[in-house]
Amino acid sequence: MDYRHAVAADAPAMAELLAAHHHDALTEQERAQQGFVQGSFDAGTLRAMAEDGSLLVADDDGHLAGLLGLVPPENTHGAPPPVKALLDAQDSLTWQGRPLRSTSFLLYGPVVVASAYRGKGVARGLFTAALRAAAPRAEVMVAFIELANTVSWHVHVDGFGMVPLGEFTLGDRAYGVVGVSTRPAARVGG
Repeated sequence: MDYRHAVAADAPAMAELLAAHHHDALTEQERAQQGFVQGSFDAGTLRAMAEDGSLLVADDDGHLAGLLGLVPPENTHGAPPPVKALLDAQDSLTWQGRPLRSTSFLLYGPVVVASAYRGKGVARGLFTAALRAAAPRAEVMVAFIELANTVSWHVHVDGFGMVPLGEFTLGDRAYGVVGVSTRPAARVGG
């Protein structure tokens, strides 16, 4: 498996993968079993994100096995409401005793693994690649996870050691905000 930065040519396959695993494309049972992603990302948006280095992919000899976003907060123009809500909550969220606003961070996500590659370490590989890519750029990677997405919570908090930083509600959906240090000595469970 090759974990690398996405390129513009990956955009159609990334759009297809995200659409197939979007909250609204899955049944309630599928969401409970495999988790889901949020937000709509068309090929043009993904192409632009690839061109600015904000996406990592897991490439299995030309087959897209997964993808992960790693976006600086200043590059979130036109972001979906949950991203805006997280950014608006920066003063009430803390990282190691400091307001998140005073910490250098990258937004982690969305992350999705193709069905055929689940359970094969692809999510962990993407997470590890994201830590390497983020380390020179930020102190922490921060994600929001809809609390109904127990699969994602389990993977990121229980599996990868991301630490809960707080919660916010948007409409009728509740979200947990989690973070992990990009510096190995500072990571507890990652």
